[in-house]
Amino acid sequence: MAASSTALAKTDMDTTVEIEDVAVRFRTKKKDVAALHDVSLSVASGEFVAIVGPSGCGKSTLLKLVSGLLKPSSGRVRLLGEDVRGPRRDIGYVFQRAALLEWRSARRNILLQAEMRKMPAAQARERTDELIAMTGLTGFEDAYPHELSGGMQQRVALCRALLHKPPVLLMDEPFGALDALTREQMNIELRRIWRETSTTVLLVTHSIPEAVYLADRVVVMSPRPGTVDELIAVDLPVDRDYGKTMAAPEFARATGRIRDLLGAATSAD
Repeated sequence: MAASSTALAKTDMDTTVEIEDVAVRFRTKKKDVAALHDVSLSVASGEFVAIVGPSGCGKSTLLKLVSGLLKPSSGRVRLLGEDVRGPRRDIGYVFQRAALLEWRSARRNILLQAEMRKMPAAQARERTDELIAMTGLTGFEDAYPHELSGGMQQRVALCRALLHKPPVLLMDEPFGALDALTREQMNIELRRIWRETSTTVLLVTHSIPEAVYLADRVVVMSPRPGTVDELIAVDLPVDRDYGKTMAAPEFARATGRIRDLLGAATSAD
């Protein structure tokens, strides 16, 4: 099931993200630290790719490279056919914490993105209403963060990230702080929203079941310095019922292979 760096792209679709022979090294007071080494990955337009690996292997670093928040020490990163040379405005980014402004309602937290981007007011309001309905926040648009559950706060953060219709959505452990039941519900919602928006998604997660349920492919990273250990193609239907998916032999094979690669005896939930 291993994939070479030249075989990581889906050849029948346009490539949105290209990472070619990338290395990232940091210098500390005492030594140089290699975070990533010889990483190559291509992500097709509209594809959902999950990234798993041991703590400290450079998963979040990969997202920072794609967003332009970090420059590679060597190698090349391209987004939508252009070299990434600095922070990109044409992406969405969702972090583990919702990072909502406590003094703004859910709607006004979403519209913060519009204010920063100077989007036309009418267009922003229409898009906000569309996303509120899509994410099941109708009736809570005027609630403040302290009045929302953790799952609802993350839905607001997701709406904010999707407001400008980014072609690429980066997600760094977005559900890691949620309880198991809420996380399951958010997985189902995210899968549905991805199907409706056709946005290219790169998701970093420590949960093997989450990665397999959500993604078309799963990138398994090696310990630091991180590189692509193996690329797992998820052989599951596009329409995925959560319960049936968890019981599917294809799901068991994929999660089992990832656990073998990571040396994990139990679920990484």
